[in-house]
Amino acid sequence: MKVLIIRLSSIGDIVLTTPVIRCVKKQLGNAEVHFLTKKSFSSLVANNPYVDHVKYWNNDTKALSEELTLENYDLVIDLHKNVRTRLLKNMLKIKCISFNKLNIQKWLFVQFKLNLLTPIHIIDRYFAALKSLSIVDDQKGVDYFFPDSLSLQLSDYKLVPKSYVAIAIGGTYFTKQIPLNIILDIIKRLDSKVVLLGGGEADEAKAKEIMDNLRPNAVLNLCNKLTLDESAYIIKNASDLITGDTGLMHIASSFETPIHCLWGNTHPSFGMHAYRVQTQTIFNHRVDLKCNPCSKLGSNSCPRGHFECMQKQNVEQVVKNCQVVH
Repeated sequence: MKVLIIRLSSIGDIVLTTPVIRCVKKQLGNAEVHFLTKKSFSSLVANNPYVDHVKYWNNDTKALSEELTLENYDLVIDLHKNVRTRLLKNMLKIKCISFNKLNIQKWLFVQFKLNLLTPIHIIDRYFAALKSLSIVDDQKGVDYFFPDSLSLQLSDYKLVPKSYVAIAIGGTYFTKQIPLNIILDIIKRLDSKVVLLGGGEADEAKAKEIMDNLRPNAVLNLCNKLTLDESAYIIKNASDLITGDTGLMHIASSFETPIHCLWGNTHPSFGMHAYRVQTQTIFNHRVDLKCNPCSKLGSNSCPRGHFECMQKQNVEQVVKNCQVVH
């Protein structure tokens, strides 16, 4: 059977499709698995041994549908499920399977704080959609595969495995990011060496401001200096990861590194929290507010201006949890 799996973006969402990729490949007899995504995220699946070929999304849906039609797929598994993928599926005219995004329930939770969501992770919803194919979750969690070309050595940065705490300082949206003052408070309370991770000029500028407020050599700033694979390698070897609701959080789920997630405007009930079969080393820190959640994705500013979902985080408890799991 020839199968096309679709997830266009972003980092965390693509990582969360890896159990499906693996189980489709191993449980469908002689399955040939192709994966459609945006080219900017191709590295997340290019090294996956369960993916036979990566296809790239472009804005010319008609041309892409013609290219994909030539592949003669037997099945499309749409794990993105939006207007663009619906249009593409209609053009392909072959059997398609998707999943329940629970958009109505999420909307009710965001708009009226009426939580009708069941505590089911999105990965479990993926497998519920695949029940008709007799594909079941093998309970091996998410995957992250490093390229053979990865040459990063911890010794290059005078790091020793499990002797440092990694902090992901960025995020796609402001309301998912840990504020600078909270990061500084955490760092000042930690006994371990700290490594700052992030990408892009905004994270680089934020990291510089953090460094300017600390004593020299207290923190190693690697923001905007590493590839995604290199950042993942740093996380794999960290004693802990402190993060917001980010792609790096989901990458960390594939390793044994304890995860300490500070939730901003989004909510774990959406089913997009860090996923492990054994959850003892995942800590979700959330401030109980009447205005939370205020978005299912994230915003560029706090709608009420106070950003208390992050500003009221229990820093002492975050640091304590970093110490008790070792």
